[in-house]
Amino acid sequence: MSYIQTTNVAPMTEEVILEGCLRNNPNAQRELYNQYSPKMLAVCYRYAHNREDAEDMLQEGFIKVFLQLRTFENRGSFEGWIRKIIVHTCINILKKNRKFNESVDLIHASSVQIREESVPAVVQVKQIVESIRSLPIGYRTVLNLFAIEGYSHREISQLLDIEESTSRSQFTRAKSMLEDLLIKKNILQPKQKTDWLQAVGQH
Repeated sequence: MSYIQTTNVAPMTEEVILEGCLRNNPNAQRELYNQYSPKMLAVCYRYAHNREDAEDMLQEGFIKVFLQLRTFENRGSFEGWIRKIIVHTCINILKKNRKFNESVDLIHASSVQIREESVPAVVQVKQIVESIRSLPIGYRTVLNLFAIEGYSHREISQLLDIEESTSRSQFTRAKSMLEDLLIKKNILQPKQKTDWLQAVGQH
């Protein structure tokens, strides 16, 4: 049995990782995956049905990351570029799911009262993410894309092959349903207003 000798080696810089990956260097590829996979798994988990599905999304997403590395033009954040590929991978996988396609094609919502509550502590972000995952698959996908990833309803309509008005109504319903759920769990307190969803997108 062989053992790998560990040494205190400084982590590779982003530039070194990129150069190494473009040369198909296994160490650079491993470093890229190790640095970014934990955050990207959290992204996948918000879209997936369970952890196993999230890990499958992650693996497929990183295959695309490595295949498309030469298209990265150093404009903006490298992590943001990776995240965009991961999100698109999640969406493409979801679109193959019949239940997902049925859930994003619902009748447009009528006017729904939206409450803006507050999250008492960031420690409850995990509970919020779990609550988001309990929403119907279409609702949680649109809510993730709009409120957390920052996509516009026009972009979402193109991603999901739905009408822009459907994206808006899905988000309205999702946010209302989520807020009701969080209030019942005593995670949100009524009559306190803040943009509480921003806290989720940073985890």
